Amino acid sequence: MFTGIVTDVGRLVKVEDRNDGRLLRVATSYDADSIDLGASITNDGICLTVTAKGRQGDENWFEVFAALETLAVTHVGKWRIGRRLNLERSLKVGDELGGHIVSGHIDGMAEIVEKQATGEQLTLTFRAPADVAPFIAKKGSVALNGTSLTVNTVEADRFSVHLIPYTVAVTSWGDYEVGDFVNIEVDPMARYAARLMETLGGLNKQD
Repeated sequence: MFTGIVTDVGRLVKVEDRNDGRLLRVATSYDADSIDLGASITNDGICLTVTAKGRQGDENWFEVFAALETLAVTHVGKWRIGRRLNLERSLKVGDELGGHIVSGHIDGMAEIVEKQATGEQLTLTFRAPADVAPFIAKKGSVALNGTSLTVNTVEADRFSVHLIPYTVAVTSWGDYEVGDFVNIEVDPMARYAARLMETLGGLNKQD
């Protein structure tokens, strides 16, 4: 479980494509000694399991493996060496919940259709996948590339978010342009609410 509060911006330093998925090595400021094998770390919002770790010179790194299912529903298959990644380690009991509950299970990919810069602030407008759009609500929460953000506006399948200078500075959001795709995970509470309404509606019809 995660919160959508990015705690490091890693750098992809190795990619190995296999017939069953993709191996990724990520350079990080996290101390390698503090990372457990089998631990979960979100990479641009994708919950991936650490399979190896180490230190090369002054640089710490960890490796994760993206299976075929992950490649099918995320943008990880197109990541290239040098890409900056928003990282977050899993939530511990007693940690501050600064964002919202994030599972690291991606619902799809949203396209950036508009980017407006005001000084060091950014307003981004996205087009959500058709099956994801109904779960996005104005003033609700959404996780985009692992960042917990508040939805400003919603119109049909489009929605916007605003990034303050601090968020831009401590994440990889400054790297993105119109036409880029990002990983999106809707607030799980929205899914639970929709499922509850669906279930109650079915029960009422039976009556």
